[in-house]
Amino acid sequence: MTSEITLFVNPTAGSGRGARAAQPAASALRDAGFSVRTVLGEDADDALRRAREAVAGGTGALIAVGGDGMMSLALQAVAGTSTPLGAVAVGTGNDFARALGLPVRDPAAAGRLAAEALKAGTARTIDLGRVGERWFGSVLASGFDSRVNDRGNRMRWVGGRFKYDLAILAELAAFRPIPYRVRLDDGPVTEIEATLIAVGNGTSYGGGMRICADAVMDDGLFDVTVVGDCSRTTLLKVFPKVYRGTHLGHPVVTVHRVSSIELASAGVTAYADGEPLGALPLTATCVPAAVRVLAP
Repeated sequence: MTSEITLFVNPTAGSGRGARAAQPAASALRDAGFSVRTVLGEDADDALRRAREAVAGGTGALIAVGGDGMMSLALQAVAGTSTPLGAVAVGTGNDFARALGLPVRDPAAAGRLAAEALKAGTARTIDLGRVGERWFGSVLASGFDSRVNDRGNRMRWVGGRFKYDLAILAELAAFRPIPYRVRLDDGPVTEIEATLIAVGNGTSYGGGMRICADAVMDDGLFDVTVVGDCSRTTLLKVFPKVYRGTHLGHPVVTVHRVSSIELASAGVTAYADGEPLGALPLTATCVPAAVRVLAP
């Protein structure tokens, strides 16, 4: 193992927490005897290019500093390689780190944990989802939840989580069930109407909304949560339960465990790890043991 570690930093994550978090994380790694270099980028494409160069150059680990968007970008660089990924989670949602039991908004603790895992050689191997060439670690969203994301991203006049609360209210007012065509593994194509379909490698999205609460990140399977056709009133009752994961027991919710899923629906954009993935249709595949992570 090389002693040089790469910090992959999003300085704007969490309203500037990314830039502030890099220093205590780097200090913790240096105190443990590692040499630390920092990678930034002029934009996402440039940052990813630099991260891939670090991985190809043999860095001992790529440690992403930021939110779920930065973790997603880092996954594109390390998935399918032997380079372990660390996470210094200082963004808004931090769902990837939460699912792995990593410190959230405590960069010094995250740096120490990464250093300990590297020294002990205890990187954990987990699955990832894949759509085309794109990898994801947490949840792929499609339907009501992805439309909330769409609307929230258009709200330039308000920031933080409040804009997504407003987006939820706006989408509820316009809510209609969505017609899907779905294939689970090699089964038949079925046509259903649903509120949303979430494909979980991890458990949560949106900063702790446990939409796929029972998902396990190293079992080789997705947990697919389908919230079926329901009234606006029922949705209002079910949606708050997502934060505790108790929505899974509601009659309108079903869960399927599969290694792949095909989704098609007109006018629906999918999001993966909180980032826009593209319009349906798509096929998502669970790739076992796709990445090594510095986690308990």
